[in-house]
Amino acid sequence: MKIKVLNLLFVLTTLSLFSQSKEAETAKEFFWGAKDQYKNVTEIPEKWANESAVILYKNENYDFHKFGKNVTYTTSVRKRIKLLDKAAVEEFSEFKFQKRFRSSKGRFTWREKGNNIIGVKIVKADGSEREIDVENEAVEVDGEHKLAISNLEIGDIIDYYFYKVEPFKSTYAFGFEPVETTLGEEYPIVDYKLFFETENDFFINFNSFNGAPKLKEIQTEKRNMRRYELIASDIDKNEYERWFYPLIELPSYKFQVYFARSGKFEDRALAFLPEKEDIIKTSVSKEEVLDLYDSRFKPEGDIGDVKDFFKGKDFKSTEEKVTEAYYYMRHYYLTRFVEAIFIENAKIMYNPYMYYGYPVFIKNQKEFVRHFTQFLKREKIDYEIVVAKKRYDGSIDDLLIEKNVNVLIKANTSPNVVYAELFSVHTNVNEFSPLLEGTDVYLLSPTKNRIDVIKRGQLPVSTHLDNETKKEITLTLTDDFSDLLISSTNSYKGHSKSNELYERLLFNDYVNEDYAKYETKTFIDKVKNKKDKARYKKELDALAEKLKTKQKERFENSAKSEYGVEEVEDYNYSIQSTGRYGFNTYFTFTEDFNAKSSLIKKAGPNYIIEIGKLIGGQVEIGEKEHERTADINTESARSYNYEITFNIPEGYTVAGLEKLNKSVENETGAFISTAKIKENQLIITTSKQYKHNFEPNSNWKKMIAFLDEAHQFTNEKILIKKK
Repeated sequence: MKIKVLNLLFVLTTLSLFSQSKEAETAKEFFWGAKDQYKNVTEIPEKWANESAVILYKNENYDFHKFGKNVTYTTSVRKRIKLLDKAAVEEFSEFKFQKRFRSSKGRFTWREKGNNIIGVKIVKADGSEREIDVENEAVEVDGEHKLAISNLEIGDIIDYYFYKVEPFKSTYAFGFEPVETTLGEEYPIVDYKLFFETENDFFINFNSFNGAPKLKEIQTEKRNMRRYELIASDIDKNEYERWFYPLIELPSYKFQVYFARSGKFEDRALAFLPEKEDIIKTSVSKEEVLDLYDSRFKPEGDIGDVKDFFKGKDFKSTEEKVTEAYYYMRHYYLTRFVEAIFIENAKIMYNPYMYYGYPVFIKNQKEFVRHFTQFLKREKIDYEIVVAKKRYDGSIDDLLIEKNVNVLIKANTSPNVVYAELFSVHTNVNEFSPLLEGTDVYLLSPTKNRIDVIKRGQLPVSTHLDNETKKEITLTLTDDFSDLLISSTNSYKGHSKSNELYERLLFNDYVNEDYAKYETKTFIDKVKNKKDKARYKKELDALAEKLKTKQKERFENSAKSEYGVEEVEDYNYSIQSTGRYGFNTYFTFTEDFNAKSSLIKKAGPNYIIEIGKLIGGQVEIGEKEHERTADINTESARSYNYEITFNIPEGYTVAGLEKLNKSVENETGAFISTAKIKENQLIITTSKQYKHNFEPNSNWKKMIAFLDEAHQFTNEKILIKKK
């Protein structure tokens, strides 16, 4: 029996090595074989002589083939690059790659692993070539292969390819990962080719934008085989500016390939498919949007638990009612299971969900839309489903890939409408990605039992007053002037609080808050057996304490970075309010600690304090950035408001206040600061404002004005003088 198993393993291993060797030969012949038109290309255009490197030829390939249930997806890229300075030589002196991988697509078995094949050769200035023996020279480190390229010199050409073969099984509609990228990259490109090969049952959505060449079909010898290519030349390198969206500024292309075997699977595909496999789909009409979503977002679900929650409750308005429903659903369908999720992940017990009876999770946007609109329908509240795209991905008119769609619900309540999206543990009503704000959208709505109306609309935009970071910081010098006692109250609202909530709240902070608000049972309350209850409580408490210890270490390091201090001692942290039940409510916490500070420097009998650094790091606009052609896209309008109170030591005065009073304000933003002495305290207030999430490039100089003023403030100091 053992001999048979060993023989089987030997055969499988031999077949695998043979297959990999065959694939390696195929890859090498494909790129460097007799048909290679670029093997003798060595010269670059004179205009690029001062670049770090120039890509002589770039070739990307995407091959999609199937046989029965088996699908093979092959991707590859070749680059032939001339290295023109030391930085480029250093960059290409090492390659990293994973040699073998298991496909994440479709259904697969333990035998169906994919291969990454790499080929590298060096062409010297005299025309001689050296091919690297990748198989023997690559070294595996922690599951990753590293290949060092020795003796590279300025003027060398490095010619390399990556070739990836990914096999998997699929019996259902399947969308490959979309590709959305600019035509150019960090180095200029002399010649470029993008190549596709597909066959029946593979559907392609593809379009070029901002002046990029179009995809063209190549005639083939077989009816079921299709080939396409995009060819370009003389491509300048991309210049990536601050607050810049490449896909809406630079020549680019986007595509997705979808696999669907029959009309039945095509109908089920969550994609905007072309009518036939031999048609390249370049755009999506609003009628196609309606057709895809009309049945998928049909109201559905048991909302009995929500109805029970509303019994005996009165609401001032439909706006308040829908708002309360959203937060209750967030708890009932998500946060009440959070303890169980942590218990399962920590392996405290197997299947903690057994204590919930028949738990109902809302796991995705489709389930959320159906469930929430079912509630709105039962309550006879008019609603619309919002279909939107993020700003960095271009206009809704350029919609091509379904995966780029973001879906919200707009409840037409009074006195104000309510927007809602699939909840996470901290999501608020009227909170959706700031990258959707101000965009044109499609609005879908029902007349009777199906969604059959679509029109255009626009999402609202939050202001810099809505998205606020507010800090009140108090500084006190220790008696020997060596340390600073720092205490602060930190408040965040709007989009500014989202990341802080995920960073600062442990699971028990918000889960217990929800339990108290909705008077529901905790996980421990659900456990009836006393021994189990005691054990689970002890282990859950220990887990929370362990997380709290790690959290404290993280916060201490964060304080060091934010305040520019060397050491933090006696750190204390306390949550005042979570702000989890309203977009415009504050998440507030306090922290205090003793800081071994580099902000204090002795100057004879006096002391210098770098007080300006307490407003945190500021944007520094380099000289090269002063000229700009691209528009300015920041994530959201926002403001940063600080009040710094410095307790002046007895027997000392403060000098240097005049440099702390600044004021620059225009239509793009502002930086305003004031400093005054009140009794024995120096009180500094600062306000930095980004007034819009978008500015045309013509306003760049105006933005620089307040950004430079804020940066200069961080360099300001005060002198503590003896009276």
